[in-house]
Amino acid sequence: MKSIQILLVDDHAIVRQGYRSLLNDHPHLQVAAEAKSGEEAYSRYRDNHVDVVVLDLSLPGKGGLATLIQLLQYDPNARVLVFTMHLNPNTAIKVMQAGARGYITKSSDPECLIDAVNRVMQGDIVLSDDIKEQMALTTLADKDLGLAKLSAREYEILGLLVEGKSKQQIADILCISFKTVSNCHYIIKRKLAVNTDIELMRAAIKLGLIAKACDE
Repeated sequence: MKSIQILLVDDHAIVRQGYRSLLNDHPHLQVAAEAKSGEEAYSRYRDNHVDVVVLDLSLPGKGGLATLIQLLQYDPNARVLVFTMHLNPNTAIKVMQAGARGYITKSSDPECLIDAVNRVMQGDIVLSDDIKEQMALTTLADKDLGLAKLSAREYEILGLLVEGKSKQQIADILCISFKTVSNCHYIIKRKLAVNTDIELMRAAIKLGLIAKACDE
């Protein structure tokens, strides 16, 4: 049986080493390429004929969601499995809307990753149990906040805005124009029914995108 060729994307070398060993311990799985950033992941994907991309979201530069979008723009049939420490259901929803085939948290049992790779290869959509539970609890609560109206790109830009990135920095990171970022900024505020950036930050706190500051 032909082995499943995997591109492993994580910015920590020790983490990649551990998951590479885990995956390669199964004869039908092979880590064919690795990357430590979104830019590198895109380059490795184009250079290697891999079957599944195991993608962390916490990457330097453009980040995991933007990398996912870029990979799917290049190859709409790319099988991307997000494997991350983030248990944020809003992020998971946007990742799946963007076209990921699965979302598995790193707190899951190691065999969950193996099973997820196999199922994604077979064409299934895969979610770890913990994120499924959080997504179910969040859907109704977030409905009135308008998060469901945001596209994956708008959600990515919102995340960068709340990190304190300027519009020009966001444009450079995502390789899009300043005008596009400005337009998205306006659309995000409209969809979330806020008028100012301060109100936008408050909405982000409610959505769990940023931690609420401790009282002095």
